[in-house]
Amino acid sequence: MLRGAAAAAVAVPLAGGAAGSAFASSPVSAGRSRGHGHGGDCHGRTDLGHNVLVFDPSMGDAAIQKQIDAVFAVQESNQFGTERYALAFKPGTYNVEVNVGFYTHVLGLGESPEDVVINGHVTVDAQWFDGNGTQDFWRAAENLTIVPPDGLDRWAVAQAGPLRRVHVKGDMILMPSPPGNGWSSGGFLADSVVDGQIDSGSQQQWLSRNDTIGSWKGSNWNMVFVGVQGAPATSFPTPPYTSVDRTPVVREKPFLTMDRHGDYHVFVPALRRETSGTSWHRRRADGHSIPLSRFHVAQPGDSAESINRELARGKHLLITPGIYSLSSPLRVSRPGTVVLGLGLATLQATHSNSLIEVADVDDVSVAGVILEPATPYSPVLLRVGHGRSRRSHAHRPTALFDIFPRIGGAVAGGTDVSIQIDSNDVIVDHVWVWRADHGLDGTVGWSVNPAGVGFLVGGDRVTTYGLFVEHHQNYEVLWNGDHGRTYFFQNEHPYDVPTQSAWRHGGTNGFAAYKVGDHVREHHAWGLGSYAFFNLNANIYTDRAYEVPDTPGVVFTSLMTVCLNGAGGGGILHCVNDAGDPVENGFGTYNMKAYSNGVATV
Repeated sequence: MLRGAAAAAVAVPLAGGAAGSAFASSPVSAGRSRGHGHGGDCHGRTDLGHNVLVFDPSMGDAAIQKQIDAVFAVQESNQFGTERYALAFKPGTYNVEVNVGFYTHVLGLGESPEDVVINGHVTVDAQWFDGNGTQDFWRAAENLTIVPPDGLDRWAVAQAGPLRRVHVKGDMILMPSPPGNGWSSGGFLADSVVDGQIDSGSQQQWLSRNDTIGSWKGSNWNMVFVGVQGAPATSFPTPPYTSVDRTPVVREKPFLTMDRHGDYHVFVPALRRETSGTSWHRRRADGHSIPLSRFHVAQPGDSAESINRELARGKHLLITPGIYSLSSPLRVSRPGTVVLGLGLATLQATHSNSLIEVADVDDVSVAGVILEPATPYSPVLLRVGHGRSRRSHAHRPTALFDIFPRIGGAVAGGTDVSIQIDSNDVIVDHVWVWRADHGLDGTVGWSVNPAGVGFLVGGDRVTTYGLFVEHHQNYEVLWNGDHGRTYFFQNEHPYDVPTQSAWRHGGTNGFAAYKVGDHVREHHAWGLGSYAFFNLNANIYTDRAYEVPDTPGVVFTSLMTVCLNGAGGGGILHCVNDAGDPVENGFGTYNMKAYSNGVATV
């Protein structure tokens, strides 16, 4: 999806860790609950830092609205800024309007979404960008009930804008409001209930997983539904709906709660198999609660050494909003560890290091972080396991939620691999792996923000829901493990290929967006889209969007390709292997519906 011009970052002094901010006069500006330092006291009370704003109904709606508006005034167009915020609502009812800008995480602190009720809108719009929603990245909302007064809630996001565990008592629309009504560009809705109709409008592609919806209206390129009650039937390519009745295996993202004593906990939902609908609606969610006293609560300025010391002591990790400069990776080696980011917490590699290394152990959760290299080379940003393993984790799989590697855009840097998964049975629930196509001056260019493979899988039985991978210079996805499954894939080839010779390997033009290794015996994928926009007018081609072995066990269902560049730009010559018509020079098409055993069928 064509992004348009890059937005300028906004530099406004806010509560980055010092007082004297726009919120300094507010009694909740520090977001604290009776602080006892990073570790918390025996009752789970802890200091969540200046950038977690904790709201209570007793504060009064007007006071709460003033703080929400102050955050949005800074974050609305702050695409590559350094500010990070979490807006946390204690159980109760609020009459407020919540506009959600960049790096803003809205969360209810109840055990159920029904415990926090917003009588108002929780909105993502795009008026900051003239009604173009294709850059509405890096924001989130979860664990709320939303009651829009006019019956319509708007969530016009692009990538990295998850909406989880919400109950919308009304309709939803996924496109920006007038004036403009421009494109929006890729979203994710999970474990949620929408009583009314969801209208996709100009939304280009979308994944809904384990939701219950009244109905669905609209389509553009690729709409995928997995375990969704009320989903439309599969009709790809006209309209491009792909529906899978049941979700084979998933855990929902862990989330922060507050009990009636004012103590924080993190709830870790249980593993579920062969499910449709939510984990919580009309029932108590299965799982276990961990008091925050068992977490190390990281603050910006903490070193990798100090955080790893706490992990080695057996602590879980809560990463509060901010930017963390790390000279070595965070090492997670204890089974069952939870690593949970708030407010789009951002980890930066400063010494050509990786950022998170998860050992080949059971039941780790990593959620809610942006990962970026701040030096010319990092070997890998996030790795799960290290090399091939025969160890099964089927009964207690590790899971990744809302992980957003970003190469360039905010800082110049490069990586060989953005995410590498070598452990078996890992569940990946929404990632956007982005080599930046735009950003601050000096952070984007063919040799400025180099990135090799986006998503590399060596483990067996890995399952992904919502795999967004864009602009890498090698394979965007390289899947060498067996028995893998992907539900929804969205990709753009790199925009900035300078010459065809710079993007060729062997006798092949470009790299496939999604390659399944030649030795793989079984792999299934549903709802895949790959797009070309080569913006240097250099006549660049990639030979194929998808490259797979010719074997009956490898089955791709509902594939499409689109070319967005104008005449002389180039395009994609084949959809899968050497089958499928080309898309080139501004013409897009749905190429085929399914591929199996070397045969493409419309």
